[in-house]
Amino acid sequence: MKSCYCCSGKAFETCCEPFIKGTNIPVFPEQLMRSRYTAYVLHLADYLIETTAVSQRKYYSKKEILSWAKANTWIKLEISIAYDTIVEFKAYYLDNRLQAQIHHEKSTFEQVNGKWYYVDGEFY
Repeated sequence: MKSCYCCSGKAFETCCEPFIKGTNIPVFPEQLMRSRYTAYVLHLADYLIETTAVSQRKYYSKKEILSWAKANTWIKLEISIAYDTIVEFKAYYLDNRLQAQIHHEKSTFEQVNGKWYYVDGEFY
């Protein structure tokens, strides 16, 4: 079994894959965050749009998400804090010039009808 891209230490098949395939839904915001990171690694812009709060989708372009996801080489994800509706994380990647970068964000999530969605983030 292949380790999950989200660095959880679990197998991809039992970690993020069921969320991405829609056979299961995240119970906690951290699970959604991890599956969204995995979607960036796998260039799955549709999943990223679908897991964004409906009120926020107008601010995102599938084409731009896909372009940014493909322009970078994703290295690892670290979750710093996860509580209530907040997940703070660092996503490590190499940019298109192969320069090491860190995307550090404190994300907010909301639950609607039992399903979690990404709302927005504060960048550091």
